[in-house]
Parts: sequence; structure tokens; C-alpha cells
Amino acid sequence: MTGRVRLLLLPDEPVHRALTLATMTAALSTGLFFSVSALYFTRVVGLSPTTVGLGLTIAGGVGVAASFLGGYLADRVGADRLQVAANGLQGLALLAYVFTGSAVTFTAVACFAVGARSLQGSAKAALQARWFTGPERVQVRARLRVVTNVFIGLGTLLAAIALLLGTAAAYRSTMIGTAVLTGAATVPMAGLRRRVPRLAATMAGTRTPEGGRARGRSPLRDRTYLASVALNSVIAMQFGIQTVGVPLWIAGATAAPTVMVSVLMVINTVFVALCQVRASRGTHDIRHAGRVVRRGTLLLAAACLVYGVAGHTGPGPVGTAVAVLLLVGAELLGSAAEVRTEAGGWGLAFELADPTSAGAYQGLSSTGYALGNMVAPLLVTATAIRHGLPGWVLLAVVFAAAGVAVAALAGHAATRRTSAGEVELVA
Repeated sequence: MTGRVRLLLLPDEPVHRALTLATMTAALSTGLFFSVSALYFTRVVGLSPTTVGLGLTIAGGVGVAASFLGGYLADRVGADRLQVAANGLQGLALLAYVFTGSAVTFTAVACFAVGARSLQGSAKAALQARWFTGPERVQVRARLRVVTNVFIGLGTLLAAIALLLGTAAAYRSTMIGTAVLTGAATVPMAGLRRRVPRLAATMAGTRTPEGGRARGRSPLRDRTYLASVALNSVIAMQFGIQTVGVPLWIAGATAAPTVMVSVLMVINTVFVALCQVRASRGTHDIRHAGRVVRRGTLLLAAACLVYGVAGHTGPGPVGTAVAVLLLVGAELLGSAAEVRTEAGGWGLAFELADPTSAGAYQGLSSTGYALGNMVAPLLVTATAIRHGLPGWVLLAVVFAAAGVAVAALAGHAATRRTSAGEVELVA
């Protein structure tokens, strides 16, 4: 194991290491679940695709609420404790999928599973916000995202066993495996306070002179943070392009073979693994983070335009070859956009927040991502998939406009913070 890989998978800092180990097993579970869940629900449980889609949409709404609630819970019970509890609950919910037999039970379990996952996401972000400082926070988050992508990919490969067998027993066994792996993510985090003496005090937050918990500013009253979250939730809809838009576009509108869906996923995974940490450098600076987001959205806009053109290459071998090249080029542009917009968004989520209310702020940030993910499939299908190139152009304009607005917001916030600091120095 090289030094760089060891640092990525087994970092020396104990909290970072615990988060990394927990992320490994959780991401393996995610890769397995994403690969087999749709087929399990339709072929084994016997639900219609429409029922599955409706149930997951309802669960997505629960996830949005849970993301917001999770931030406030993290401030009150401790982000590390909430993460352990949420991981355990999610594992139980995934196991419950094995016993679902109707649309009602499926929807109930989905709400429980997605809600627990959202609680865990907010707790994880709050833990990073409280424990790490400055550039280290974004660097740690970037490394965890690399680990997530790599292990989701490994989980996808493991899921190929069930897909090749194609039996109900194979699908059920895989679903049980997802539950066990998710539950295993609690192990590295459990007892972390005993191993890291300062963790309990840090998770408790700032204290008043009387010994009570200091109450920071509510993120709902922070117009700058609200605007940042809203804009970044628009940009987060790019993931709907990757998971919904691109597969449907390749299969229904281009001359490229459908296997390109998997090829593009591999390209994205490798690109993020190689470039995410580098893209995050310097994004602890608010102004720089805004610029990074703007550059990323311009790349994302270009990717949308290239995807749109890939649907107009014509039939025949030449048309197929051109479509394949255009899709690869669009994926490279989109992946470059993804690592930049994510890195800049993390920097703003951390640095614009009131550290006294770190959990509440990170919960609101997670809520924005959850909203973006919930709306993305509808937006992408209603624009690019339904209207073709004009729809892709519209998406490009939306993403570019959001990025320009983020950069302007970040510049204004940085200027205001600098002015406030100068006033304090003079005083």
C-alpha cells in the first residue's frame, strides 16, 4: 500500500480514520443497493415500476425533512452519537426490505430507510464541521467522497453476482448484505468518545458562563446562508443528469450503444477519485470557493450542450462513433464540473456557517442537497428527455446562472466579513 493510498484509506487522525472506515462499508452497501434494488422490488417483491417510483418519491420527501431535523439533533445529542444511531436504524430498515410484500409496507420501509440515511448525512457533516477546522474540513470531506465513489464502484461489481444469477434468493441475499454492511458502519464510530478525549467537549459546542449550551444563530434567519443553500441545491440537480438523464438519453435519443451508460459511470468514478482532493484545495476561502463553483457550472453547462448534440449524430457506424466520442467528452466535462462544484459548495457550507450552530447549518445544507436530488429526475425528464437539445440548452443556462450567482454571493460575503474584521481591529 503506497503512502498516498494508506493516507486515504487509513488516515492517522482517529476521527478521520473512523469516518473513513464507516464510509467504506456504507458505500459498499450503497453500491450493492443501487445495483439490485429496482430489480428486487419489481421482480421479487412484485411491485410495479410506477409504485416503486411513487414510494421512493414519498420517501424522498421524508428524507428532506429528516436532513433538516438531523442538523438540530446533532447540536443537541452530539453529531457522533446521532451518526451511530442513524446508521443502525438504516441497517434495520434495509433488512426490513426483505420482508416487504405490498406497496404500503414498501413505502413505509422506504421512508424509514431514506429518513435514517438523511439523518446520518446531516450528522456526518456536522461532525466534520465541529471537529475539523479551516482547509482540513474540506480536505477531509473530499477524501471521504473519493472513498465513497471507489467503494460504491466495488459494491456495484459485487452486485454483478446477483445480477448474473438472477434468482430471488440471490437478490434477497444481496439485500441482506446491504443491511449488514450498513449496520457495520456503526462499529468504527461506536465508542469514539472514549478513544478521543476531546471529542465529547467539541461535540457539546460552545458553553455559556452558566454552563449551559450556547445558542447560535438560526440558519433560517441567515439570508446569505439560505441563498447559498438554495443556489447549491439547483447545482446539485446535476446528479439527476448522471443517474436519470444520461441513461435515458443514451438509450432513447443517441446512436451510441447502451453499454455507454456503464462506461460513463466508470469514467466519472475514476475522475472523481483522481481529482476531487486536488479540486478542493483553497476552497476554505469563501471568495475562492465561489469562483470554483462558477467555473464548475460553466463546465457543467458545456457538458449539457455536448450531451444534447450527441443526440443528433445520425445513424450508421459513423454516427455511432461520433455519438460515443461526444458522450465521453460530455462526461469528462461533467466530471470536471462535479468535483469543482462539490468542493466549492462544501467550502461555502462550512465557512458561511455559524460555528455555534454547526449542526443546524449543516443540516440545512444537507436539506438543500436532498431537495435537489428529489426534484432532479422530474426536471431532467421534463426538459432534456422530453424536448431534446432545447431542453439541454435550458439546463445549461440554469446551471450557469446559478454558478454566477453563487460567485457573486460569495464575493459579497467575503467583502462583508473582511470589513467586519477591519472594524473589530480598529475597535
